[in-house]
Amino acid sequence: MDEKHTPVIDNLTGSFLLSTPKMPDPRFMEQVILICAHGQEGAMGVAVNKPHESLRVSDILNSSKLPLPDGPLPPVYIGGPVDLEAAFILYGNDFDTDNKVEINEHLAISREIKLLEEISRGHGPKQYLLILGYAGWGPGQLEAELVADGWLSLPGDEQIIFQVEDDLKWQRAAIAYGIDIATFGDVVGTA
Repeated sequence: MDEKHTPVIDNLTGSFLLSTPKMPDPRFMEQVILICAHGQEGAMGVAVNKPHESLRVSDILNSSKLPLPDGPLPPVYIGGPVDLEAAFILYGNDFDTDNKVEINEHLAISREIKLLEEISRGHGPKQYLLILGYAGWGPGQLEAELVADGWLSLPGDEQIIFQVEDDLKWQRAAIAYGIDIATFGDVVGTA
């Protein structure tokens, strides 16, 4: 889609993108992506419902030679297909660190090692996801995908991110707004 035909969409920072059944890319099947930044230069987001099959935060802390805090530790999440070596910490904005991007008044994201050190000592944010990789879109690309019904944009919700089981987040995010995501885009009827 060329620039003069790119639809205008408000800033989606802090919104969820839910892949619809019409999503042509199988890597994004049943994904819930939190948009962390969106502007004229493109968009960046992280999937919040795709835990790594075997990697846990304890593995990351051990490999970084950091102590393990008391209590169970969450899995590591796969944030998207881009740069799987890049680690991000998405967390509730109840914790302050110097190098962070505030997504909204409830959420922030950081790549700062100090944050991982605080988590290892049990002094980090109460709620967080450690995420590898991200999803990215060039200028106008996300807008074009939204028009093609590959994604459904809904307000983000930190309770869904941190308190809902991963395999239920996709449907719960849609149901919160009265949408049956499994049938989104189906057209039934007569003319």
